[in-house]
Amino acid sequence: MIRKVRINAYQVGLVFENRKLVGVLEEGTAWVFGNKEVMVFEKKQTFVAPVELNLLLQNEALASLLEVVEIADTEIALYFVNGIFKEVLVTGRYAFWKGYVKNEFVKADLSKTEITEQIPTALLETAKLKMYVRRFQVASYEKGLLFVNGSFVKELTAGAYYFWNNAISVEVKTIDARQQQLEISGQELLTKDKAGLRINFFVRYQVADIYKALVDNKDFEKQLYVLMQLALRAFIGSLTLDELLNRKDTIAKEILENVEAKIKDLGLTISDAGIRDVILPGDMKEIMNQVLVAEKKAQANSIMRREETASTRSLLNTAKLMEENEMLWKLKEMEYVEKIADRIGEITISSGGNVITQLKDIFLK
Repeated sequence: MIRKVRINAYQVGLVFENRKLVGVLEEGTAWVFGNKEVMVFEKKQTFVAPVELNLLLQNEALASLLEVVEIADTEIALYFVNGIFKEVLVTGRYAFWKGYVKNEFVKADLSKTEITEQIPTALLETAKLKMYVRRFQVASYEKGLLFVNGSFVKELTAGAYYFWNNAISVEVKTIDARQQQLEISGQELLTKDKAGLRINFFVRYQVADIYKALVDNKDFEKQLYVLMQLALRAFIGSLTLDELLNRKDTIAKEILENVEAKIKDLGLTISDAGIRDVILPGDMKEIMNQVLVAEKKAQANSIMRREETASTRSLLNTAKLMEENEMLWKLKEMEYVEKIADRIGEITISSGGNVITQLKDIFLK
């Protein structure tokens, strides 16, 4: 039996006899003798072997037309056609026709965690590749710590981080690196003189050492709260009520100086702190108001006595000068007469004459 076979451009014909590859036909016309089967393949399509690929590659003519890629058990390969990503190749052996398109392959080792291959970030987000990737995000106001199999690896700054998705444990712990405020409200305290009061205290802090804050300490915010609470109680207990009220503006600074080392051990820095309110109970308020009124009255009496003393001293000095100088006496009399004349219009008596005029005449002589 003889038949004619036509192979067009970008086609390849494989001649099989009893399922064994016995020849390869390229572009052109060929005659096939005997009971042989011819399978025609398009080069624009991926070569799908009709029998075991290893057996086919024993034919040197076919092997020279194919590009073979082997993917190991712990690998994947990104397949690019003419520079455009097409698909992900998993474990196996693949064959592609040479010469029709430009085939490129980027192999990736999934047995490691970090993605060291030159793969664009945009591809890592595609649906075809996303299942092989783990993604972690560190916000612009955060810091992060990378742990692999429970061991600390490095500190991470803001950005997106990608790791291969495998059996290795990968964890990213993040923390807010912005300045934050901690409120310690309604603390009922006793002063040194047993005065009961309530204090609202605040602390502004920021994470300086993320490793200390997250690894060396658990719940660093709670620890900071308890630390400042105890420091506040101890310090207030060492002051009387009057001392507390007088030193209200400096107490925060003194408390921070006492706990500075412990705050540093938490991986934090304190930028500001202070007493927002000092709240006295009702009976204490009444007593303080009475004390305040008494103090103000005492101050007013003292001022009045001081003014009276100054006035009396001034009169005494004037009297001494007038006693020693007759002319000064006359001038003082004239001053008083002038004041009287300015305030009184006219005074007449029954005997006739103007009293004011008579007084002026007396002192002008």
